[in-house]
Amino acid sequence: YLTMVRMHCPGKGISRSSLPFKRTPPSWVKATTQEVSDLICKLAKKGMTPSQIGVMLRDSYGIAQVSNLTGSKMLRILKANGLAPDLPEDLYHLIKKAVSVRKHLERNRKDRDAKYRLILIESRIHRLVRYYK
Repeated sequence: YLTMVRMHCPGKGISRSSLPFKRTPPSWVKATTQEVSDLICKLAKKGMTPSQIGVMLRDSYGIAQVSNLTGSKMLRILKANGLAPDLPEDLYHLIKKAVSVRKHLERNRKDRDAKYRLILIESRIHRLVRYYK
């Protein structure tokens, strides 16, 4: 896996849950590929983000990995049906955070820590924009 490294903290942690070695769907999943694709599209039309859809599928339907069941990743299914978000999710949330910090700085001009954190957030935004170009 190639992931973006941490930028603004000294931590080197890579702890995360590991995916199962087998790439076949588990025995308890009875849903077909078409049913899962339709379900993903239905949830996306309701306005859910891809990560919210993944949590919903995992918790309510027992589908841990969409790609094991369908053979393609969730975002590719959404793109094929024209339901993919305009902005990537991680970039959207960073922009949202930067806007809220800016709004805070308008009210609290002397908050130097917030000003510094805004610079860090914006540098992460610029880095992601470069990645997605």
